[in-house]
Amino acid sequence: MALSPAARVGNIGTGERRKRLVFGIVAFGVGVVITVLLVVARAPLVWRLPLFLVFYFGALGVFQARDKT
Repeated sequence: MALSPAARVGNIGTGERRKRLVFGIVAFGVGVVITVLLVVARAPLVWRLPLFLVFYFGALGVFQARDKT
C-alpha cells in the first residue's frame, strides 16, 4: 500500500538531509573526476570498475536526502 506524499513523514532533520545531499554530490563529483582521469590515461577497464561503488554511494546519498530517510 503506497502512502500519499502528504502522509509520509521524514525520519531525519534538515541538517542530516543536507549532509547526505552534500555527500552524494561530492561523491558524484569525485567519481566524474576520477573517471575522466582514467579515460584520459587509457587505464584498463578493470581499474574503472570500482568507480561503480563511488557512483552508488553518491546516488544513495542523493536519494536518501530527497526521500527524507
